[in-house]
Amino acid sequence: MASATVAKIQEVRDITRIERIGAHSHIRGLGLNDSLEARNVSQGMVGQQKARRAVGIILQMIKEGKIAGRVVLLAGQPGTGKTAIAMALAQSLGRDTPFNSMSASEVFSLDMSKTEVLTQAFRKSIGVRIKEESEVIEGEVVDIQIDRPATGTGAKIGRVTLKTTDMETVYDLGTKMIDSFIKEKVQAGDVVSVDKATGKISRFGRSFTRSRDYDASGSQTRFVQCPEGELQKRKEIVHTVSLHEVDVINSRTHGFLALFSGDTGEIKAEVREQINSKVAEWREEGKAEIIPGVLFIDEVHMLDIECFSYLNRALENDMAPIVIMATNRGITKIRDSNMVTPHGIPVDLLDRSIIVHTEPYKEKDLREILSIRCEEEDCRMHEDALSILTRIAHESSLRYAMQLITTSSVVAKRRKGTEITIDDVKRAYSLFLDEQRSTQHLQEYNSQFMSDDYVSDNSSAMSLDDIFRSPL
Repeated sequence: MASATVAKIQEVRDITRIERIGAHSHIRGLGLNDSLEARNVSQGMVGQQKARRAVGIILQMIKEGKIAGRVVLLAGQPGTGKTAIAMALAQSLGRDTPFNSMSASEVFSLDMSKTEVLTQAFRKSIGVRIKEESEVIEGEVVDIQIDRPATGTGAKIGRVTLKTTDMETVYDLGTKMIDSFIKEKVQAGDVVSVDKATGKISRFGRSFTRSRDYDASGSQTRFVQCPEGELQKRKEIVHTVSLHEVDVINSRTHGFLALFSGDTGEIKAEVREQINSKVAEWREEGKAEIIPGVLFIDEVHMLDIECFSYLNRALENDMAPIVIMATNRGITKIRDSNMVTPHGIPVDLLDRSIIVHTEPYKEKDLREILSIRCEEEDCRMHEDALSILTRIAHESSLRYAMQLITTSSVVAKRRKGTEITIDDVKRAYSLFLDEQRSTQHLQEYNSQFMSDDYVSDNSSAMSLDDIFRSPL
């Protein structure tokens, strides 16, 4: 009796890259025109025209290298887009300008002294563009021959013929170069570049003169022109690193591997002094260029008087970045002191700061922001539901309303709906409390909680019926 063979087909699922959607992932830039005027809605930014225009002027000064060691303070109420403006500035700067972001509370949470944390943050925000020249051989491979001993033992012998539009030369290959050519699968008709110092081979593509050698070529085949001039050329290679990366590489046994492990630790001042003198020497010789970047310190009121004193001194250094600080505090005490100052920042630091104020969003701006967030989170929302969500943002907070987008979307999917309706928003609103309703709940049941007495006036908190029964 023939045995039946059962074939087991394993289910194969496509693994797709998950895009994380953050609070500011919809921001692409400051949304300014060529005259540095802020558009009302552009690049994910909405409203705050005056603040965005002010930061746009600072952006222009950073790009022109006319500003360094300055302090910009973004001050405003909670939820007025201070961090969003800083993220928009980072997007507008591009990759060439270093941008380092940190929270002030990080200074007290790391296993390092406060001044060391701030020093590393400063040096992460200062870029060094190092220029070096290297000799390379660039040309089209005319012929490549590799002879292997018949006995199977012994060294390989090889030669390669390279040409440009002006000349042609035959080079003998050593064992390492032969292995490199075999590894890169170089063949006749390829346009290659060989670094004479390291022996690294870079393949640019196939020469246009060999485009008809085959009847068919792959979609990834790239055709390039045959190089012109001499085979041996001098090329300028530019590396951009931060001063902190140079510090870590020169202060740790494992070198740059310490950057990946995160084991940077405290770095001695002597090491930094040697690096500063070497960088200054390279600058005089034209081998290096300093790129002042941006250090963004969020919730800066969390710093204490010692940190502020250090910032005052560090900003006077020749290689200081632009420091952008954000705070939502009014007139309050400086941490670990009895001094009461505006924003909880010492007066001498405020005196050297460029202060940019943010204002509360208008209702039409809130609606536009929520619409952009719905598009970013790939959620379809009915116009009436968007109006209700805008009212919630206006009466409660924008952050709370943004959280309701995702939760309302889940509720809509549970009922197999294609778009978010008022009932979905109402369901999410009833399940998840905002700050005002949560405080009311605590006041009602305060005696049943383990807490100190707390009195707050939240008579303005809107109930569920107030939100959904009032006309749109």
